[in-house]
Amino acid sequence: MKNEITLQTRREFLRRTVLGSSLAWTVPAFLADTFSALQAEAADSATQIVTGKDAPILVVLQMAGGNDGLNTVVPYANDFYHNARPKIGLKAEDVLKIDDSIGLHGAMKGFKELYDGGQLSIIQGVGYPNPNRSHFRSTEIWQTASDSDRVEKYGWVGRYFDNACPGADPAVGVVIGNQLPESFFAAQPKGIVFNNPQNYRFMANGTATEESYKKLNELEMSSPLPDGGPSMTPDDNSGGSIAMLPAGMPMTGGRAVDFITRTALDAQHSSDEVRAIAARVQNQAVYPGSQLGGSLKLVAKLIGGGLPTRIYYVSQGGYDTHTNQVNSQQRLLGDLGDSVKAFTDDLKAQGNMSRVLVMTFSEFGRRVSENANGGTDHGAAAPMFIVGDKVKAGLLGHYPGLAPEDLFQGDIKYNVDFRSVYAGVLENWLKTPSAPILGRQFTPLPVV
Repeated sequence: MKNEITLQTRREFLRRTVLGSSLAWTVPAFLADTFSALQAEAADSATQIVTGKDAPILVVLQMAGGNDGLNTVVPYANDFYHNARPKIGLKAEDVLKIDDSIGLHGAMKGFKELYDGGQLSIIQGVGYPNPNRSHFRSTEIWQTASDSDRVEKYGWVGRYFDNACPGADPAVGVVIGNQLPESFFAAQPKGIVFNNPQNYRFMANGTATEESYKKLNELEMSSPLPDGGPSMTPDDNSGGSIAMLPAGMPMTGGRAVDFITRTALDAQHSSDEVRAIAARVQNQAVYPGSQLGGSLKLVAKLIGGGLPTRIYYVSQGGYDTHTNQVNSQQRLLGDLGDSVKAFTDDLKAQGNMSRVLVMTFSEFGRRVSENANGGTDHGAAAPMFIVGDKVKAGLLGHYPGLAPEDLFQGDIKYNVDFRSVYAGVLENWLKTPSAPILGRQFTPLPVV
């Protein structure tokens, strides 16, 4: 009770000082309105009950850019595969064999260890009806769980928060990155976004707040603000995939909006908690020195420190391999496998592995046939991976046919709707009805 009173007192102090009087004399009217709205939101959060420290955790891992599923889960014994890919196709000796026809890319040693240990589920041929080959639109479909001919306002994770986490702390969702992904958009926004625990921000997607952000971004600031702010450059997303730019979110750079969102976050959630966990908790596994490795390393710290988060979101970019795919994908898939394996080792050492499920997705796969530049072009269905102690390990679904008559305009046909995967995760892992979140009932895939 004493800690709860202290936290509420601290938040009240922040609301009254930082969001109120200390800046009131310098801001224009529309910012005063913004502060009023943020102050009201902060007042609500001060009475929230922190929950979730012992609850199941989902880590969503975006493989941004459209990963080539055929060279990830490789049909090494399939003649149609080799005929379509005379230059970039992987031979039997280049893969980590799962059975007499399918294997993982040779760089995915971490995933093969997880598979052999019964901790990896490979879902084959995942997609959706009437696939879209646009990075932005297909990412939006995956992020919002919409039909391809519909545009949804809120994301599937955001709808999960709205339906299953009323009154939860903003830290119920954590994004390691620069921007809130569209999957987190919600009627009652939740989620904190940061790359560095020492400098993070709360991003709301309410109309009033977004309009204020837009106005702020239009202001010309003559000097940098204290502490700067993260800049959005292509390298920030380990490859700069176009798919890493969530539609509708402001590009903040180091302007005034960074200061205001950081201030708002301090009023909404105890930033001291995240910083203290990051400083106190020590990782117990060796991670790759990559952006993805660093993101998962930080997530492991936050889980080990007891942050009450239900869903973490991390990204790995660079999968838009129109050229020089062999080298690029080898590097990316090696990083993916090694980073996730280190993450699971870390969680096992903590005693938290049984609480955590990792789910990967990419906005689409690639065409069956290679192109003239040593790469592949935008396609449709591709595999997903689910990692955890309690997963239904092995191969789920069936490998899509690669014969010309089995394709649609050169693309693999899906046999598992991605929303069935979401439904399985929501119902069987997060223990919540999926229909209100996904808009209708999809048959839950038995992923756990």
